[in-house]
Amino acid sequence: MNLSLRILIADDESRMREFLSAAITRLGHQVVGAIASGHELVLAACEHRPDLIVTDIRMPDGDGIDAAAEIYKHFPVPIILVSAFHDDELLERARHQHVLAYLVKPIKDSDLAPAIALATARFAEFETLRREADDARQALEDRKLIERAKGILMKRAGLDEPAAFRRLQKHATSRRVKLVEIARSLIDAEQTFAEEI
Repeated sequence: MNLSLRILIADDESRMREFLSAAITRLGHQVVGAIASGHELVLAACEHRPDLIVTDIRMPDGDGIDAAAEIYKHFPVPIILVSAFHDDELLERARHQHVLAYLVKPIKDSDLAPAIALATARFAEFETLRREADDARQALEDRKLIERAKGILMKRAGLDEPAAFRRLQKHATSRRVKLVEIARSLIDAEQTFAEEI
């Protein structure tokens, strides 16, 4: 069973907007907006937070690729470009702006379904990888703070490394907070103490 998506479309041609709206609706998705310019696309995307964007490239007031880059600054969303043009320069720009599919006009209903499926699947994969990378970065930062806090305890209390770590764990457990929060508090206290001297 296919998941129904909230899709925002943008094209400066009213007939193309009507075609995309009808085709997307036939595929079981909801069209949350049909926009005619790049600037309006950015505003509508920030307002509606769609699950997917289907946009033309060449539109007045900012093209679809520039709009994709601006939208991605606010929140990640899969983007499908639709265009009558397919030159190398456009493809290269699209590749660097989080575009996950590229359809060349004229488009048929049968073109949209696989493009939507591919774009949403690839986006989900990228988001999983991004979250894993963020988690790994955070774990490394947390580990650095804990190591620093252990060093403070070792110096101030004359503890060896295992004893310093156990003391941090004990405080975290008794206060029901994460170990890194205790480490951060200890580091802050040490900095405050150092500034007063």
